[in-house]
Amino acid sequence: MKAIVLEKAGGPENLHLAEVQKPNIKKNEVLVAVKAISLNPADVKPKYNDEMLGMMYGKERPVILGWDIAGTVSEVGAEVSDFKLGDKVFGMVNFPGVGKAYAEFVAAPEAHLAKMPDHTSFEEAAATTLAALTALQILSGKINKGDRVLIQAGSGGVGHFAIQIAKSFGAYVITTSSAKNRDFVLSLGADEAIDYRTQNFEDVLSDIDFVLDTQGGKVLENSVKVLKNGGAVITTVGLDLPEEITALAAKENKSVSNILVHSSAEDMNTLKGMLENGAIKPNLYKVFDFQDMADAHREVEKGRTVGKVIVTLK
Repeated sequence: MKAIVLEKAGGPENLHLAEVQKPNIKKNEVLVAVKAISLNPADVKPKYNDEMLGMMYGKERPVILGWDIAGTVSEVGAEVSDFKLGDKVFGMVNFPGVGKAYAEFVAAPEAHLAKMPDHTSFEEAAATTLAALTALQILSGKINKGDRVLIQAGSGGVGHFAIQIAKSFGAYVITTSSAKNRDFVLSLGADEAIDYRTQNFEDVLSDIDFVLDTQGGKVLENSVKVLKNGGAVITTVGLDLPEEITALAAKENKSVSNILVHSSAEDMNTLKGMLENGAIKPNLYKVFDFQDMADAHREVEKGRTVGKVIVTLK
C-alpha cells in the first residue's frame, strides 16, 4: 500500500510517498481503507525534532505520522462486534501512541472508532476527530447552562468545535480571534468576539466561569486572571504547568490544569450524535490530495488555519 513516510526529523520536504506493507489487524481491530485524513499541530510540530519524534513514535523508522481518519471497513478482527465490512467509520486512532494514519490502510482498534453519520462526508468526518475530541473532553462535565465561557483562538481547529460544543451545553460563549475571523466565530454561535490584535481580553473580561486555552504562556496566565472565584481553566499546551501560574490560581481560589486528549469510541459516538443533530459542523479550511501532504503540513505550519486542513485519498 501507499503511505507518506518520514525517514528522519526535518521539514515538510522530508515527507515522501512510499510503498509499505499493509498492516495486519489484531482480534480487536478493523482495517480501514482510508478516504480522508485530518491534520493537527500535533502532526506537524514533532517531525522537526528527533527527541520529540522518539518520545511520540519510538525508534522505528521510517515513521508514518497521523491519527485522524475516515474511511470504510475492509477487514474485521475476530473479536470485533460493532463493525462489519463496508461500514463507514471515523476516529482518532491510538492517541496517545502511534496511529499511522498517513496511509491507504490503517489498523484501528474497535474502541477508537464510530460509524459515520449518514449525511456526513469523509472529509467532514475526518475533521471531527482529534480537535473535536479535545474540545469535548475538556468541556464535558465542566460547564453548566448559563456559564460564562471563554474559548481562546476560536477560529482554530479545537476552538471552532469548542464554541459549538459550549453553546450546545447552554453556555454564554466569548472567544478571541482576529477581526478577519469575527464573522466566522459569531456564525458558530459565539456571543462575543474579542479581536486579540487590538484588545487585551484580560482588560475587558472578568467573572469568567471557565476558560479553554490552546495558547499557553502569557495567554494562559491572563486567562487565570479573568476567572471568577472558583473558576477553572484547562489548557492543551504543555505537560508541565508553570509554577507561577498554578501559584496564582491557588492564591485566588481558582484552578488551572492541562489535558491530553485520548482515543475513545464513546466520545466519538457523542460527536456522531452532535453531527447528526447539527450541534456541530466542522469547517473545512483547505483540502489537499494525498501526494500533496507536504503542502498540507506547510499550510498548518502557518498557524492561520480556520477550522481544519484535510487530505483525501482517491
